[in-house]
Amino acid sequence: MTENMKPITDRGYKLLHNGAIALSQVEANGMRIDIDYLNRAIKNTEGRINKLSTRMQNDEVFKTWKKLFGTKTNMSSREQLGKVLFSELGYDCPSHTKTGKPQVNETALNSIDLRFVKDYVQIERLKKTRSTYLQGILRETTVNEFIHPVFNLHFVKTFRGSSDSPNFQNIPIRNPVIAKLVRRAFIARLNYRIVETDYSGVEIAGATCYHKDPKMIAYIENEKKDLHRDMAGQIYKLSKKQITKEIRYCGKNMFVFPQFYGDYYLHCAKNLWDAISQMKLKTTDGIKLFDHLKTKGIVKLGRCDPEQKPKEGTFEYHLKEIEDDFWNKRFKRYGKWRKDWWYEYLKKGYFDTLTGFRIEGVYKRNEVINYPVQGTAFHWLLWSLIRIQKILNKYKMKSLIVGQIHDSIVADVHKKEFKNYIEITQQVMTVDIRKHWKWINVPLKIETEASPVHGSWYEKEKVV
Repeated sequence: MTENMKPITDRGYKLLHNGAIALSQVEANGMRIDIDYLNRAIKNTEGRINKLSTRMQNDEVFKTWKKLFGTKTNMSSREQLGKVLFSELGYDCPSHTKTGKPQVNETALNSIDLRFVKDYVQIERLKKTRSTYLQGILRETTVNEFIHPVFNLHFVKTFRGSSDSPNFQNIPIRNPVIAKLVRRAFIARLNYRIVETDYSGVEIAGATCYHKDPKMIAYIENEKKDLHRDMAGQIYKLSKKQITKEIRYCGKNMFVFPQFYGDYYLHCAKNLWDAISQMKLKTTDGIKLFDHLKTKGIVKLGRCDPEQKPKEGTFEYHLKEIEDDFWNKRFKRYGKWRKDWWYEYLKKGYFDTLTGFRIEGVYKRNEVINYPVQGTAFHWLLWSLIRIQKILNKYKMKSLIVGQIHDSIVADVHKKEFKNYIEITQQVMTVDIRKHWKWINVPLKIETEASPVHGSWYEKEKVV
């Protein structure tokens, strides 16, 4: 069976049709690039790479590497590095491939407290930043110092949009050093501010429109409730007062979202356990998280072997119990919907989205559960972008939409229109959209960040 995705309602067809037109205008608008800064950043990054490489070549670890491989020494070879670290120097490897070879990935390297390894990881990041991001942006910059990324609606299975030339949706943000290096190259037009408006928790809200779980609805409607904090507390056996921002981040990104996207307790347990050492997690009162877990009877991770049952007293066993509680007690209706949705797809060979599309083909279980949610969430953004653009055109405003990133809209907003633009996005993205799609059963929330006038994308700060 081939994969096939098509609109099955008039609204679905119009969404893609009008979306393509709106995005073509976004592409034409383009985003301004600070070309002088970009060239300096490329040169400085090359200098940092050379400096770190020289320091590595004078390190004792490199001497061991050279002695082991001689003229065949290749500092870009992860396999050679793995033999040096794990076979010659005796460091423990946290994970292996199916054939038993050490996995020399960033997680494994971050577990080793050696300056040589830290330099190696930094060089790899800088090389990618230089070639993929900085030089990639430079290649696409026009003579008038703008880029015009392409935004596609027809390549992604989930019905989310994609981007290329350059990929505007893949500009680094999580690593603060790399984010600063790259995002400073994007600057606002003269007398404009870069404004990014982001749907907050949009995929959780999108899923709720399908499963209608009352406990999830309560989490979304009550601003005092915090699912990510609650799960982090349950996972690490902490009270609310003991949970730091970093611990909450782990609960959100290493359990809640992976569970929603179809992952299971084995991967979650390993990632959450590794995060304790990698992020040096402590409670708000300064207690190391490993020491805290020991007082709760958990002293080791466990084997995390899918062929073996987890042993009581391990973190792995604890996570298995949490996963069971999460789907069979905390969000029982959500858990039932996931099963029913999957069985219905197996019978029919397709599933329909709330936004008016039918998706046919052979898909894995987690894809069948995730695609309608991710597609619906992006369609909310696309509808909002179309509507906002029509308003800007109707009133002949100077502000321009210049990009979209799955659940956020990026615009160059004229300084005199800033307040009006904020009011327009708030109205369209949280009020008008619920009138258009009356099946949206939870309030939608947005967060807005803005740069100073003529500032860079990196300098944006939250707008209250």
